[in-house]
Amino acid sequence: MALTAAKLRERLRRIFLGTVVFVLGTAILTFGVDFGLFRLRVAAQRNPYGSVVVSRSYAVLQKNGKTQFIFDPPTPETCVKALFPHSGMQPCWYLSRHPEQRTNI
Repeated sequence: MALTAAKLRERLRRIFLGTVVFVLGTAILTFGVDFGLFRLRVAAQRNPYGSVVVSRSYAVLQKNGKTQFIFDPPTPETCVKALFPHSGMQPCWYLSRHPEQRTNI
């Protein structure tokens, strides 16, 4: 049973579209469950927030081409105990892995 080029192309297109739909559906379902659990913790007052100490620095490019670094003292930042960002706050797992944040100005 030989597949013609048109049949092979159609089969590959279906496999590709099926994979894309599966990945998108899984991502949407994961985010929805994570958001639902976060809202449940907020409603039940079960401490959905955490705190991580973050060091911020600013890299200011000057007119002469040099860069001046300005360092802020380490401060605790409120974060969310979830997989994804919610309520405008980053997840605690992300902040704990990136405690030094740099802003280019």
